[in-house]
Amino acid sequence: MILNDKEFGEVIVRKSPLSRGARFSVSTSGRLAMSVPKHTSDFFVKRILDLNRKMIREKLPLKNPKEQRARDYQKKILMKKAREYLPYRLEYFAKLYGYEYNKCRLTHANTRWGSCSSNKTISLNIGLMKVPEVLRDYVILHELAHLNHMNHSRDFWREVGTHDKNYRLHEKKIKHFNPGL
Repeated sequence: MILNDKEFGEVIVRKSPLSRGARFSVSTSGRLAMSVPKHTSDFFVKRILDLNRKMIREKLPLKNPKEQRARDYQKKILMKKAREYLPYRLEYFAKLYGYEYNKCRLTHANTRWGSCSSNKTISLNIGLMKVPEVLRDYVILHELAHLNHMNHSRDFWREVGTHDKNYRLHEKKIKHFNPGL
């Protein structure tokens, strides 16, 4: 549920059967997130929010509601670009180097550029659309190499190096960018 508040903007309210009381946090978008017991009424949710305003203001690093909307817009644009580019680039390299994966997922994680799961799902961050193409390709090749080596062993890096001779430089350069939005 999304609650519109004059001070905090959009507040994400999660009603959870595991929750025993109200808990406040900051979502990845910088919005106020609230977790409450499953059967909490909307009226009571608003009341809890009102009673905790001072604590929220003092303790939680919330973003300005205008920044939240700007981030949402940026995310929408990046997702569109990523859908049009990343799955096709992944498929291109997979075919070129003989890799087989089951699924490509696009994410917007704050801390990682990509991942590869044991069920051969490759996840790529839409933030890759903000970095130079050579670094996008490095991340894709890195995740494809995880299909054969689910670790960062010497054999893994050797495989990455067979597809990207400058992988060490690319590894350093990608650290100058932030995957979050």
